[in-house]
Amino acid sequence: MIDGAATAPQQTKRYAAKREAILDAAVGHFNARGIRGTSLNDVAGSVGLVTNSITYYYRRKEDLAAACYLRTLQWHQGLLDRVEPLADPQARLRAFLDAYFADLAAIGTSGHRPQVRLTDLRALPSPQSEAVFTAYNDLFRRARGLFVPEEAVPGLDRAGRSARAHLVLSIIHTARAWIDRYEPQDFGRVGTRVADLLVRGLAGPGSRWAEAEPPLAEIRTGPTEPFLRAATALINEEGYRGASVEKISARLSVTKGSFYHHNDNKDDLVASCFARTFDILRREQDAAEARGGSGWARLTGCARALVRHQFSETGPLLRCAALGALPDALRAEVPSTLGRLWERLAFPIGDGVADGSIRPVDSSIAAQVVSSMIDSASDLDRWCPGVETGRAAELLARPLFLGIFSEA
Repeated sequence: MIDGAATAPQQTKRYAAKREAILDAAVGHFNARGIRGTSLNDVAGSVGLVTNSITYYYRRKEDLAAACYLRTLQWHQGLLDRVEPLADPQARLRAFLDAYFADLAAIGTSGHRPQVRLTDLRALPSPQSEAVFTAYNDLFRRARGLFVPEEAVPGLDRAGRSARAHLVLSIIHTARAWIDRYEPQDFGRVGTRVADLLVRGLAGPGSRWAEAEPPLAEIRTGPTEPFLRAATALINEEGYRGASVEKISARLSVTKGSFYHHNDNKDDLVASCFARTFDILRREQDAAEARGGSGWARLTGCARALVRHQFSETGPLLRCAALGALPDALRAEVPSTLGRLWERLAFPIGDGVADGSIRPVDSSIAAQVVSSMIDSASDLDRWCPGVETGRAAELLARPLFLGIFSEA
């Protein structure tokens, strides 16, 4: 049980209203600065309270963060409640995405309570994380059962079903990072196109999934490479503030002195982590263009290579979630650069539509969906334990490009 509200006296309407107002305010702070970048004092000031007063409702910041996450997970469960009566998995998925993007539009126009983004969820410490992770696991299993039941794709094993459920949930979570480029009144149209991509894939008539994996582009490495990889993994797991010098050093079994022998400071290392991810994205995109071929061949080749990087010696890549709690010096440039690099995927998509290798789709939205798939590969092993590098693209990329209900 999350500490705080359970010990309060009789739940009056006034108490409940103030508690919801605190959650509403906290969501804005957590979405903007992450868990570690937010204080109870920040939230208290947003609702006209002093810090001592807010602890009457939530004793610790972590309790407040957990309550925000649980409320958002309950919102997702409510959406699943609405689509569960539909008999067809495809109909359930389309209806779920319609409802999800409709609610995002209502949030954008203040017609719905704000919901915390789940991208920073792994930064929540114990013991609060236990209840939240249990709730997310429940959501995941239910989504898998509703969208990818055993009968939906004959012959698909548990790992395949889990990977496809992870793909769906990752795409909707990541959409929170890019949906604001559209007007709320158009969110429904965006949701319809995302659903169409998931159900029908991107392949044009005659396009097939190549058996051979494309070669990985050569990536520059140096003496700081182990620190970059360790820091990237920790940032993905715990956010910028959670990836301390102590934790980075401990992961490599080196001293803090060794860390500072190779790195001037943590912020410079974090900046280098982003530069490293950007370099890998550019090199694989450029390599796919250099190989030539249809838009389909270039897009799938690039995507498959980037998924492999997540599991190779050059991985992982920094996740979109890492943008949520950046230091001020990186908050403007990094998201802009990452956005441009993911948007580059729209070029082979548009070319593929023109040459017929990719069916007619919205290139910009498709680019975001493909980038979300690549991004989600960094924690595929959470849902598919022991997944091998060679199978990752088969589990995650193939069902996106051919359709989530395509044969395994």
